Amino acid sequence: MKINETEIVDTFAEAFSMRYTRLTVTAMNERWLKAAVNEFCGYGSSVIGCDAEVGVEHGLDESQTMDGRPGVSLMAFGFSTDALAKAITNRTGQCLMTCPTTAVFDGMPAQETTDDLPSAEANENTNAERIALGSHLRFFGDGFQKSKLIGERRFWRIPVMDGEFIVEESLGVSKGVAGGNLLIQSTTQATGLQAAERAVDSIAELPNVIAPFPGGVVRSGSKVGSRYPALRASTSHTYCPTLRGRVETALRDEVNCVYEIVIDGTDFEAVANSMRVGIEAAAGEGIVAISAGNYGGKLGKHHFHLKDLFTSKGDDEADIKAGIKSQQ
Repeated sequence: MKINETEIVDTFAEAFSMRYTRLTVTAMNERWLKAAVNEFCGYGSSVIGCDAEVGVEHGLDESQTMDGRPGVSLMAFGFSTDALAKAITNRTGQCLMTCPTTAVFDGMPAQETTDDLPSAEANENTNAERIALGSHLRFFGDGFQKSKLIGERRFWRIPVMDGEFIVEESLGVSKGVAGGNLLIQSTTQATGLQAAERAVDSIAELPNVIAPFPGGVVRSGSKVGSRYPALRASTSHTYCPTLRGRVETALRDEVNCVYEIVIDGTDFEAVANSMRVGIEAAAGEGIVAISAGNYGGKLGKHHFHLKDLFTSKGDDEADIKAGIKSQQ
């Protein structure tokens, strides 16, 4: 299969079931919103070495936030609810509460975690599974903190030196899919990076997904294990151009650069759709092939076969999504 000049390799990406949460962060203006986001999302690329995989889902204007201020929707993924709870509490306390003018709200109110799910799955994804946030951070108020109940949602007002830090008591948690990926093989570094940027920019326009690595792009793709026992992962040597001739290679002859895009999302369909959009954006002149990384299908239960992403022939978005869903 080809798109323009680019071969779409007959392989699959292997992804994992993870837990995710969504935060709405607001601030007085874009400057401080950006500062908060940069701090919160830092060191959040991969759970191989980070406490969570974190990224921006999309921006929010004043009409979309509880306090009528500019905001952003952030998503965070972890292997377990407990691990996610610890990471989010630490990041919020250190990176958001410290940032001037910010407030933090639950981006997954109870009714939103069960929408469009079959009843059995909905029972597993209700906000009965929640992680504490403001109920932990309130102790920083040293007894001067106050709570506020709006409807069924409780918020904490923690006194700080520029007024109050408003934070929701808890956040909803649901099941997600992490580790969808694309490997963009290019003739030159510049061409490959331009293609990766096109893909990331296209994916950024989609809901329910994040690309957690720096700028959404990975240059140090990894494999499981290492010759050094202390390491859980090491360089993906079959995709390293400088090792061609020394090791078995997965690269086409013309390839001198590979960039990976890793995608986490709320469900199989969201990740599959973002992979398709990313492939379409990246394909073009100088992009020899687009592949994906997997572990032989033995580790992650979610398999995204690249060719199956394009099985739907309809132009309607609903038809495309239906085609993707049928591959699940």
